[in-house]
Amino acid sequence: MPRVQIELPDQLPFSTEITLYLSHMNYGGHLDNALLLTIVSEARVRFFQSLGYTELDVEGVGIIISDAALQYRSEAFHGEVMVVSMGATDFGSKGCDLLWRMNDKATKREVARGKTGIVFFDYTTRKVVEVPANFRSRLQP
Repeated sequence: MPRVQIELPDQLPFSTEITLYLSHMNYGGHLDNALLLTIVSEARVRFFQSLGYTELDVEGVGIIISDAALQYRSEAFHGEVMVVSMGATDFGSKGCDLLWRMNDKATKREVARGKTGIVFFDYTTRKVVEVPANFRSRLQP
């Protein structure tokens, strides 16, 4: 089976710092694979906050995660500060992809990269909806 390969642009427009806690580590003493996505989820919340949104209110509708792919590049350890960079791309009628990269702040070592697919969702009607026009215009080049 071919390995997952994720191509990223050189620059992503948003970044935030997240310290790795002991609770993020596994029995091998490095970042647990399942907990990597919790770090990416926190970065995603901060990304939306930087735009004046929450995940439940992007121009009046919310988001849901439709898929995720990730690629590990190196280990990460307790106490390291990760810089998680993120941006939106590949807009469709109902959603887009959030590309992200996670690097160690001190060494610049790339730890992981990935892509999270989101769709816009009306939590009142419980239906997928169109990408809000203002969100699209702010983030789509």
